[in-house]
Amino acid sequence: MTAETPAPDPAEHRAGFVALVGRPNVGKSTLTNALVGEKVAITSSKPQTTRRAIRGIVTREDAQIILVDTPGVHRPRTLLGERLNDLVRETLGEVDVVGFCLPADQRIGPGDRFIAEDLAEMRSGRRGPKVVAVVTKTDLVTRDQLAEHLLAVDSLLDVDEIVPISAVTGEQVDLLLQVIAGLLPEGPQLYPDDQLTEESRDDRISELIREAALEGVRDELPHSIAVVVEEVVETDPDDPFAEVAPGEGRLVVRASLFVERDSQKGIIIGRGGSRLKEVGSTARGEINRLLGRKVHLDLRVKVAKEWQRDPKQLGRLGF
Repeated sequence: MTAETPAPDPAEHRAGFVALVGRPNVGKSTLTNALVGEKVAITSSKPQTTRRAIRGIVTREDAQIILVDTPGVHRPRTLLGERLNDLVRETLGEVDVVGFCLPADQRIGPGDRFIAEDLAEMRSGRRGPKVVAVVTKTDLVTRDQLAEHLLAVDSLLDVDEIVPISAVTGEQVDLLLQVIAGLLPEGPQLYPDDQLTEESRDDRISELIREAALEGVRDELPHSIAVVVEEVVETDPDDPFAEVAPGEGRLVVRASLFVERDSQKGIIIGRGGSRLKEVGSTARGEINRLLGRKVHLDLRVKVAKEWQRDPKQLGRLGF
């Protein structure tokens, strides 16, 4: 099976929703950013970085593609894990096309087969979504290894197309957009030309802070980190408690970084506050780029005991 779908007729505008699904850490967020052409989803080497169905919007002359970057499907060990898996299943039932991501540098495993079974069941109904198998990370394998992997993917599930890509190098990203556009239903544009995501400003800020906090921490800690933006205010530089008109003062972002145990709080803060300063510096640079101006970032680390298993605390933290 090859990706030889012809380009859609420009006279027939297409629009719809596309979910990117796969096991944790298969490159979904990196692919979302590559397709949109701007960072709308945080990325990390840590599995299960994505916790929301983040929408990225690609507007072309012939089509508008609304991308949904879902959390990685995994065997849940907490209430949070169960909710993330439920979010993926709900998303799959609402989209027009599914991009099933399978990394070229990893053999097909039980997690891939679990997702494939779900997709096969959905496609057995009349209104099941179209499915494109997206073989990611092709820059990490040889041609022979890629050919072997493509055959394995072809035998895993009956899909509409298989497209090998590298989101890092950009190889065949445009082809993937063309293939997806051709599978969408005909319809008018759903979002303005200049809108790239549905994520709110505060949600994007909190994700950038969490991305900075994820790097360099122990393997067991990433799942315990949550971030809430408490407020974004314009203040008078000479009086931090006095608010001023937008653009006329200093923009202050106050956010809380939650962990589950006191020992984790110590890890995030670091010796003499060194680790927290590093997180703040990295996050501030990304937030400056997002907002187009310099901000003052006020970060506080708090403990919300076992929040991943507590329904009330999950709700408070946005899950």
